[in-house]
Parts: sequence; structure tokens; C-alpha cells
Amino acid sequence: MSSILIQNGRVIDPSQQIDRVTHLLIRDDRIAGCDVEPDGEETVIDASGKIVAPGLIDMHVHLREPGGEEDETIASGTAAALAGGFTSVACMPNTDPPIDSQGTVEFIRGQAARADHCNVFVVACVSKNREGKELAEIGQLVEAGAVAFTDDGDPIYDPELMRRAFEYCLMFDKPVLNHSEIRELTGHGVMHEGLTSLILGLPGMPTAAEDVMASRDIALAEATGGRYHLMHVSTGGAVDTVRRAKRRGIRVTTEICPHHFTLTDENLRSFDANFKMNPPLRGAGHVKGCIDGLVDGTIDAIVSDHAPHAKEKKMQELDQAPFGIVGLETSLGLVITRLIEPGHLDWSTALAKMTCNPAHILHIPKGTLQVGADADVTIIDPKVRWTVDPTEFRSKSTNTPFAGWELTGRAEVVIVGGRVKFDRR
Repeated sequence: MSSILIQNGRVIDPSQQIDRVTHLLIRDDRIAGCDVEPDGEETVIDASGKIVAPGLIDMHVHLREPGGEEDETIASGTAAALAGGFTSVACMPNTDPPIDSQGTVEFIRGQAARADHCNVFVVACVSKNREGKELAEIGQLVEAGAVAFTDDGDPIYDPELMRRAFEYCLMFDKPVLNHSEIRELTGHGVMHEGLTSLILGLPGMPTAAEDVMASRDIALAEATGGRYHLMHVSTGGAVDTVRRAKRRGIRVTTEICPHHFTLTDENLRSFDANFKMNPPLRGAGHVKGCIDGLVDGTIDAIVSDHAPHAKEKKMQELDQAPFGIVGLETSLGLVITRLIEPGHLDWSTALAKMTCNPAHILHIPKGTLQVGADADVTIIDPKVRWTVDPTEFRSKSTNTPFAGWELTGRAEVVIVGGRVKFDRR
């Protein structure tokens, strides 16, 4: 029997309302308990001055494999996840072929097992081939291991298809995740529609495109009793819509990406395609609305929406370059620097949005340090100052808008299933 004793760390487990300096014992692949004194047989990790948390979970990651291996592979993406402090990720189905069959789900799970980095949970397609015309074989995909359903990369556009998706997924108690966008409103837009887009002469993407789709999906969730998850929220209006829906008892959750509470549309004045994403960077008022949603609990989870693209793709003209940025290796530092240090969130609240909350949304047995739970642990150095250097990323891609930023805090040791998988010491 192998044992690891993590000594003298500040153990923060939001799932149990634990926040105190103590020891944490791991035996084999399970959490054995806190407040345990060493007996001399354990491997000891000194976590003095560090935070010991449940393994971080990112429920919105694009691993690109199969079909986009020039951008990322399951092996490189999960290595990046470890470097960012994540012990579990949920991968999106906009691959080639899309994740709409049992075989593709099993392929991804097999590739993840071979890489042997972090846990990979599969989010499968709502519609066959992500075409938005016919429901995928939901039951078979659940049987193969899918934990949720989405056509991310594209919105689930047909309201009747969305309604039936809610009804079918309700049979298996799985959430339907949707990219909230009315394409007729966004058109060929490349950034948030506002004064900055007008000054720059760039086609804009109005907030109404997100707000209207979010309202439609919430109405359908209310009508069916289905579980709806609004992906990468970016507007104050959508946040408020979710807030009101929760008050009415509708089964709705939502997530936000660090770039949407950190950057604004003003950053596009550089014409740097690394600031081009969908949903786009919004105005300062929407950033404030999103932070308010984090503070009052409207926004349940913080995700990266890790969207790697090979360098030559992002080097195109702004209107031709693809949307998206990498985020696995900067998410934790941005949360600490932009949410915890300024006092918007305390440590327990922030970690809940990166551990037990996404675990609850996906109904996966992760995100806790309870006795008997899987021994997935992230040890965080909350004070270290470091500079974002894309050349040091474990990801195959380097499309980040945060190059050169100085951030506070990052993962020091990452343990998955009782094994140390990443160690920065």
C-alpha cells in the first residue's frame, strides 16, 4: 500500500466547508482523511504556505483529437491541463469526426488512458454530425460514457431539436450545454458590437445574439424540466436572465471564462487575432455584470474554453483567423490575480467554481476531499509571481492574449488517482 501525506497545508474543500491548516493523507488512490499524523511509512509532501484543494476541474476544453492534431492532441492537451492544476477535463465534441458515436467516445477514452495524464470526461453531440437536424443516439452515447451533450462550436439552433434534447437527456439526468448565439444577428462579426467596433470599422456581434438564445433555452428548460447549462456567458443581460431563472427554480447553470472577466473589446484595438473569440470580448459594463454574477453565485463554474489553434491559423487577417484561445495553463493564475486578490471572491468560493460545482453539474465523482473519494489533489502556491511565456506551454498551441502578463499563483503539485503527475518544485 502506497501512502502520501501532505503536511501543513491550508486544506480548502468547498464541498465540505473545510478551510484550515492540517494534514491530508492519501492511501493508494483514495483520500484517507485529514488531521492524520505521520507514521513514517508515507511519502511526505511539505505544503507549508500552500493551498491544498480538490483536483481542479475544467468542464469546457477542446482537445481537437480526432481530426485537429495539428492544433492539439489528447496527450498534449491533458499535459497542459496538469500544468494548469487540472486533474479532470471535459472535452467538447467539435472534432472531425464529431463525437456522435460510441466508437468516437471509446476512442477518446482510450487515447486519454494511453496518455495517462489527467481524467478526461467526454461531452458528446446533441445532433448527428453536429448538423442540428437529427438527435444523436443519446442513450448509446451515455452507455459509452458521455457525461453531457452539446453541439458546441455551433448553437443548437432548432428549438424543436433543443426541446427534444432536453426531454431525452432528462431520461438519463444529463445536462444539455448550449453555445448561446443567434447567427442571423452575429453574421460575419469579429468582435463585440459597440463604440469600439464602430471606431475600428470592424463588423460587430451584438449582445442580443447571446441574450435572446439564452432566454429561449431557459423557456424550453422550464417547459420540459430539462437541465440547461449556458456555456461561456459574456453579457450582463444573459447573467441577469440566468439569475431570474434560478429564482424561479428552473434547472439552469452557467459558466464563465477568465478572458470574459479580465479583458474588454478595447483590447481589439491591437488587431491581434489572439483577442478574437466567440463569444467576443465585451465592454466594461458587461465585465462588471459578469463579476457580479460570480459574486452572487449566479455563475456556477469557471472554465477555460481552451481552444488551441496552430500558429499559422491565428496569423491570418483578423476577419479570417479562427475564434478562440488556449487557457488551461493561465486560468488558475487569472482567477487568483483578477478575482481573489482584488477581493471579489474568497478562496473557498473561487475553488468551488473550479471543483465541486462543475462536478455537480456533470454528475461526476470528483471535486471533493471526502474520505474515500478519488485522490485527485491540486497543491497551489498562492503567492508565487510568474510571467506568462507561451513558449513554455505544454499545449501544442500558443494562441494566448496573456503573453507577458505577470500573474500571481499557480499549481505546484498535481496528484491524480493517488499518483503525482505534475511537480513544479
